[in-house]
Amino acid sequence: MNILLTGATGFLGSHLLEELVNHRFIVKALLRNKNSEFTNAVVVPQFNQTANFKEACSGIDTVIHCAARVHIMNDSSSDPLEAFREVNTDGTLNLAQQAADAGVKRFIFISSVKVNGESTGLGKPFKPDDDFVPTDPYGLSKYEAEVGLRKIARETGMEVVIIRPPLVYGPGVKANFASMMKWVNKGLPLPLGGITQNKRSLVSVDNLVDLIVTCIDHPKAANETFLVSDDDDVSTTGLLKNMATALNVPSRLIPIPAAWFELASKLIGKPAIAQRLCGFLQVDISKTKALLGWKPPYSSAECMKKTADAWILKRKVET
Repeated sequence: MNILLTGATGFLGSHLLEELVNHRFIVKALLRNKNSEFTNAVVVPQFNQTANFKEACSGIDTVIHCAARVHIMNDSSSDPLEAFREVNTDGTLNLAQQAADAGVKRFIFISSVKVNGESTGLGKPFKPDDDFVPTDPYGLSKYEAEVGLRKIARETGMEVVIIRPPLVYGPGVKANFASMMKWVNKGLPLPLGGITQNKRSLVSVDNLVDLIVTCIDHPKAANETFLVSDDDDVSTTGLLKNMATALNVPSRLIPIPAAWFELASKLIGKPAIAQRLCGFLQVDISKTKALLGWKPPYSSAECMKKTADAWILKRKVET
């Protein structure tokens, strides 16, 4: 089977590429810049509504679309929504339409849990078929892409599969997750030991990759939307303790009540900080498991250990 992979140089895409090659798929990478590491690649410098993807889609059976303008804290763009739409909505739909015109059978779109929203209530996890229109620019750009993809599927017959991951971690992870590992590894006391009642869904890159590979040719995946996680939701305090265990360092967490963080964040005008630390964000993956007969093949503990080992090795190489 011939697969076109976008975002092959990114965090998820690089892990996915390795697994696709292991499964002996023939993979063509769609890149924005030339890269000598890729022997089978097509370069398209601009990912937008006018880009020409004809060569990239030629001879392809399935497109796996991981590339995106990612969510950025404190986005400095003058118009964040339009910046996200250019790539995540217009670029995606342009690629999908050209894929359908080229006879591609299936288009797998890696969306985001932000299409469902920013947080959940106690005992009310997100479900894949929830009716919600996000206001966050990144989430809205992904939502609009999903709507357009379903329309293309109806009009052309190309099958569309949508996967909405929550926070993804694994070897090579950056941003906030890497920062947390850095602080936990230092062994300094952290005032986060009292955030024990919230629950958050995470997914390791290995489990996400396994689901994507499952969706390549599973007949019941066609034109469906799936949520994904490690199926092992954890509190903020629990996550930090698990991280300390994986790093083989003591867990030094001061049990300051979560309500104090919520009050402090409101006083400084940044309630989103408390939401990220103290809030709930859970996903219900029962549809994914039932319809596809899928379950996460790797435990969160072994994935956390693998992530920590890779982070430690990287630090050793850098020093």
